[in-house]
Amino acid sequence: MKKPIPTFATDKDAQAFVATADLSQFDLSGGQMVQFELKPKDKAVSLRLPEPMLAAIRERARQAGIPYQRFIRMALEKALATSK
Repeated sequence: MKKPIPTFATDKDAQAFVATADLSQFDLSGGQMVQFELKPKDKAVSLRLPEPMLAAIRERARQAGIPYQRFIRMALEKALATSK
């Protein structure tokens, strides 16, 4: 049986782990696809949201460790990808 991937507090900790660990010993089945922010964004959008919704979005983004605008963009991308 393979070992579970440990949880890391920072990206630096994760990078150090990947640089030194034999990943063939770990269960990678729970991995998720990651999208990198490589392309510049060329259009801005302004939204009006109820304060409780924005607070919830900011909290979920904080838990995910990403800026809230990126969290919103990722949610929109996911909704568009699953609606095909």
